[in-house]
Amino acid sequence: MVRIQRGTIDPAELEAVVSRPGAGAVLTFSGVTRDNFGGRPVLGLEYEAYPDMAEAELGRIEAEALARWPEVRLALVHRLGHLAVGEASVVVSVSAPHRDAAYAASRFAIDTLKARVPIWKKELYADGSAWKENAEFSAAELAGAAAPAASPPSREDVGPEDA
Repeated sequence: MVRIQRGTIDPAELEAVVSRPGAGAVLTFSGVTRDNFGGRPVLGLEYEAYPDMAEAELGRIEAEALARWPEVRLALVHRLGHLAVGEASVVVSVSAPHRDAAYAASRFAIDTLKARVPIWKKELYADGSAWKENAEFSAAELAGAAAPAASPPSREDVGPEDA
């Protein structure tokens, strides 16, 4: 399930979409508006997109995630319009039989969304505003790079506290 929407994103709705009896892990990530950027107070954000184009790319990301981790269910929603500090702009919810696949698919979905989905962010300050490029993925990186790789951690990557 993927969607571009205006208005508040309900994480519980996404969790309900992905939850199932065989899932031992349900993981939800919410990207929220923070109150500062580079030491400068942020009053809010505005997101713009061509919704059909952005939603189509979200669908491709969903298909790629499900091809890599067929045991997961994924819900991916991004918000457009004005957001106040503390409001979620994006929510990713994933379920899987085990946590390794849930974490890997979630990380792949959010990183790939930020790298590829045509959504534009404007930060609003008390003294003006600025369109912001995604800090994790600069235009130069996007011009010549594929989506970030994500793979489930090996057993060596999982410590005793994670078992």
